[in-house]
Amino acid sequence: MANPEKAAAVAEIADQFRESSGAVLTEYRGLSVKQLQELRRALGDSATYAVAKNSLTKIAAEQAGVELDESLLVGPTAIAFITGDAVEAAKGLRNFSKDNTSLVVKGGIVDGQPLTIDDFKRLADLESREVLLSKLAGGMQASLSRAASLFNAPLSQAARAAAALRDKAEQDPSVLAGGETTGAGAAEDTDGSMDGTDDADGADDSSDSTDSTDSTDSTTQTHE
Repeated sequence: MANPEKAAAVAEIADQFRESSGAVLTEYRGLSVKQLQELRRALGDSATYAVAKNSLTKIAAEQAGVELDESLLVGPTAIAFITGDAVEAAKGLRNFSKDNTSLVVKGGIVDGQPLTIDDFKRLADLESREVLLSKLAGGMQASLSRAASLFNAPLSQAARAAAALRDKAEQDPSVLAGGETTGAGAAEDTDGSMDGTDDADGADDSSDSTDSTDSTDSTTQTHE
């Protein structure tokens, strides 16, 4: 391949293979220049789209270390090099082909793996990265809100209970002194029990005194 122009073209295609995460090979026969421009706009930042000769594409893939199925290199070929979201690129190609049937997806390679027509269709049916991230962010926000509710509810209930106890204590200080009152009452009951025991001892002493008097009287009567 002595032609400098072909060598430059091969080098450019090889660089595109290296710098992209994948490549979708299409047949563009019948598309006008205007339609090709519309397709590039439809792809946006997700992919670049360029017409390439099959022979040069084969050499460029080999130089870039990309294993490309040679059956894809048949007929007029244009390649969508994926530089952004692969799902968005697949959606752009699929949606454009619905309105422009001249665009035919042949297959390709994504992340080093072969991409068949069925794989391409499944890829186009997936939700884009932005949509998935949005849903993930929404789910995380909802989870955080639920967690905040769970944490805040017990705290607010505890605060209300503490405020109610404080108000009640201001109106009736004995609420906070209830434990001390109970203790004093218990002490008084204990003293009362002790006093009762003393009374019983006094009764026993009286009984003993009476018995002693009776004995003395009996002794006096005997002497008489």
